[in-house]
Amino acid sequence: MDHSRVPVLEALQEFRRRGDVVYGPPGHKQGWGADPRVVDVVGEGVFASDVLSLNGLDDRRESQGVLTEAEELMADAVGAERAFFSTCGSSLSVKTAMLAAAGPGEKLLVSRNAHKSVIAAVIVNGVDPVWVHPKFDAERHLAHPPEPDDVHRSLRAHPEAKGMLLITPTDWGSCADIRGVAEVCHARDVPLIVDEAWGAHLPFHPDLPAWGMDADADLVVTSVHKMGGAIEQSSVFHLQGDRISPEVLKQREDLLGTTSSSSLVYATLDGWRRQMAEQGHGLLDAALRRALRIRQAIEDVPGLRPMGQEVVDEGLTAELDLLKITVDVRKLGISGMQAAEWLRAHCHVDVGSSDTCRISAQITHADDDRTESLLIDSLRRLADRAGTLESRPAVRLPDPQALELEQAVLPRTAFFAEAEHVPAERAVGRVSAETLSPYPPGVPVLAPGEVITREVVDYLRTGVAAGMLVPDAADPSLDTLRVTAR
Repeated sequence: MDHSRVPVLEALQEFRRRGDVVYGPPGHKQGWGADPRVVDVVGEGVFASDVLSLNGLDDRRESQGVLTEAEELMADAVGAERAFFSTCGSSLSVKTAMLAAAGPGEKLLVSRNAHKSVIAAVIVNGVDPVWVHPKFDAERHLAHPPEPDDVHRSLRAHPEAKGMLLITPTDWGSCADIRGVAEVCHARDVPLIVDEAWGAHLPFHPDLPAWGMDADADLVVTSVHKMGGAIEQSSVFHLQGDRISPEVLKQREDLLGTTSSSSLVYATLDGWRRQMAEQGHGLLDAALRRALRIRQAIEDVPGLRPMGQEVVDEGLTAELDLLKITVDVRKLGISGMQAAEWLRAHCHVDVGSSDTCRISAQITHADDDRTESLLIDSLRRLADRAGTLESRPAVRLPDPQALELEQAVLPRTAFFAEAEHVPAERAVGRVSAETLSPYPPGVPVLAPGEVITREVVDYLRTGVAAGMLVPDAADPSLDTLRVTAR
């Protein structure tokens, strides 16, 4: 296929060339009615390019096939049979993908280290989750993806399960053995869905971890805004084989998705695909070399410990995305949350994720010598100044086994059940009616339907006292927890 073509961008350019006057949405009429004070901040191009698909990018009948052609080019670029764009982010795309495999009341294997959007999908879709627990790294207090044997045991115990949802790469860069998990699933003729939100770049360089479509996954969801070059909320479904029907996937997407898709998202998805198809290998090759230099520099900074190939050598994870620079800061005597706050306040550096133990900074094709030097210099400054940071209460990190909670009630049942607030110390032994997700990265420690334990209460409450953000808690202070009524 001709990857110099960009059907959405070409249609947008033609729309603007014609100078069409639109007597329908959006109401700002390509920026004519936009508040100049807003235009000063976001720019005229944002409004001028905010166009409907119908009677905008395409005609009333969509006879030009603008979006279809762009999706076909995307599928060809990444080696999928089909691709579908979504402008609602992978938070919604993963809900659609799960619903395409399992309906209400049906079982689906789900990695328990999933983002809160997956837990939301379990609630909204009404599926019966079979949690497949990740491989816990006790030394780093980190969850790596589950392994094929974990999936095999779960499928053997639940042969009626309709498929598996695997999360890889994680927020911290560790990657699953996708091919091994696919073999286990396909031996029982059930589909493997991969939430590869952090992996949109993986198809475009051989030195990066395995890409889901190349490793025999059936359906892969990517967030191109995370490691790619499209704007926020850009997401793509990638499909191959016949275990998940394209027709069913489209129907489920139509059920959940917006009817007012963003032309800005479509256009940047289209443009990013062209960039990667034409230049991706070279751009990512440079990014990998840059990431290696950054890692080597960080290794020489006392108190900083970047996570590297050792986690693969130790058998903790199948692969590691080296563009994710995950750095343990505990030897500096501070938390990752403190490190993130100090870097923002004193260096104007915003890291991607932080928790009690570490921070994470991603390197992409967009980085250059300036951003490379800035990150290294800022981390050196952090190490020098860490001793001056105000001491915060210690976080009681639970043993890995303490995070494998009993699911007493289906998440959907618990979420919609009559609930009450009880003091946190009296919540032990009760069934959670809420999701509690330290953010970022947003992986729930507690999901609806799970039995609350003392270790989890202590971890969350000491975490909040030390600066942890739990934005989905009904009571952000965690003085009380929302539980199902007796």
